Amino acid sequence: MSDINIMALGGVRENGKNLYIAEVKDTIFVLDAGLKYPENEQLGVDVIVPNFEYLVENKERVAGVFLTHGHADAIGALPYLLENVRVPVFGSHLTIELAKLVVKNYNATKKFKDFHVINASSEIDFGASVVSFFKTTHSIPESLGVVIKTDEGNIVYTGDFKFDQAADPFYKTDFGRLAEIGNEGVLALLSDSANADSNIQVASMHEEAEEILNTIADWEGRVIVAAVASNIVRIQQIFDAAEATGRRVVLTGHDVENIVRTAIQLKKLRLVSERLLIKPKEMNKFDDNELIILETGRMGEPLNGLRKMSIGRHRYVEIKDGDLVYIVTTPTISKEAVVARVENMIYQAGGVVKSITKNLRVSGHGNARDLQLMLNILRPKYLFPVQGEYRQLDAHARAALEIGLYPENIFIVKRGDIMSYEQGEFVHNGSVPAGDVMIDGNAIGDVGNIVLRDRKILSEDGIFIVAITVNRREKRIISKAKVNTRGFVYVKKSRDILREASELVNTTVENYFTKDSFDWAELKSSVRDELAKYLFDQTKRRPAILPVIMEVK
Repeated sequence: MSDINIMALGGVRENGKNLYIAEVKDTIFVLDAGLKYPENEQLGVDVIVPNFEYLVENKERVAGVFLTHGHADAIGALPYLLENVRVPVFGSHLTIELAKLVVKNYNATKKFKDFHVINASSEIDFGASVVSFFKTTHSIPESLGVVIKTDEGNIVYTGDFKFDQAADPFYKTDFGRLAEIGNEGVLALLSDSANADSNIQVASMHEEAEEILNTIADWEGRVIVAAVASNIVRIQQIFDAAEATGRRVVLTGHDVENIVRTAIQLKKLRLVSERLLIKPKEMNKFDDNELIILETGRMGEPLNGLRKMSIGRHRYVEIKDGDLVYIVTTPTISKEAVVARVENMIYQAGGVVKSITKNLRVSGHGNARDLQLMLNILRPKYLFPVQGEYRQLDAHARAALEIGLYPENIFIVKRGDIMSYEQGEFVHNGSVPAGDVMIDGNAIGDVGNIVLRDRKILSEDGIFIVAITVNRREKRIISKAKVNTRGFVYVKKSRDILREASELVNTTVENYFTKDSFDWAELKSSVRDELAKYLFDQTKRRPAILPVIMEVK
């Protein structure tokens, strides 16, 4: 095997779930361990994490996990990885504290302690390579890129980044360090592509803060702000606007409260006064024009919380006339339909919806021009666009071609592809397992395509249950078929269909008894097939059919 291999177990041709591997002289360096949230059709799934099979099989070679920042797409899968691969975890102070919160919330890893705080000046010698870091600008403080030194040149992973010349000190990019890395020589660059398909200038942090302040200052009633819990820069802007307008801030979720308290303790969030934050139960002590309600929802996703507020099922807040719901996050394309439905519900409840994206292009990721600047500073020999859907990876590749990279030196890889450096160039060298692992409650990986297909059928056409009791030895029916259904047809208006379905089952079982052989699975299959044909002929629907055949001896 080559001395240098690069793989992506997630984060390519998809949004989120970042996990990249750099192998140098048989030592494995893991870059981020993130999750992603399910698409609309992945019913009942809470989150999706990478397949860790390759890392589990080679855990004795893993030097550690190197985290670039504290968002779920970089740290969310950490507990599921550490459950089976107990290796050191490295990251900035805030990133490590947020990672600890995630790890402690999972029973299998709540006692894990092997965390190491690093900063942009840190260098760690692993023998096979020296790992160092550099400051980047993102929507959370202390974001870092990672540099892995090899004999052939540096392997650089940017993490999520953008360039903002007016960024606050916690968020500033170290351009001098970037130039230094570029001068050392960059063999391969793994670079963020999430906003590569846009040339529109992303708003600066100061422009965002001004927009938020003006929107809140102009509203006379309550302001309900929908944000992502770990977007620290946005939360700081909300706090600053509350202070400037004389409002108090209510934190409605456990996740955001933990993150905010952690950031305040580390002095990454500034509060003029502790009195700015109040408990939900204290809201009735203040007038509506004195309140900002910060809703982030479970795991940082605010949309479900807004939906509950609009129908009166939220634990603390019910939307009413005069409320402004201010969405200060940029939902993914897959959530656009959900956002539209939630907005309708908010208006029906009497609220008004505004979004920061109506007036500003808001993103924590650099546009195509930012990506070209990063390429020009680092001057890599090879580019691996990562963190993005295929169209974004392709846009990143085209932006690289514009500034002179050769097309044969740009690789849009698939998850699991092994890219080996052999005889002076990267070549495809097979693949490793790299599918999705779906998490549903405490169940890990047992929700697959078959389960999702059944859930889809149940959600669309319902379930049809038939129960019958037989005596196999005497080959006769003891208790005739009884049917029940949920989500399929309205029972009172479909009695004829249900009665005829029962008779069909009785006839199918009697016909089966005329055979010389007997097999329970074959009998159930016959009942299911006959019912499926009949129900589709009558209703043009295909419910999930569950035959229950009981035996009396």
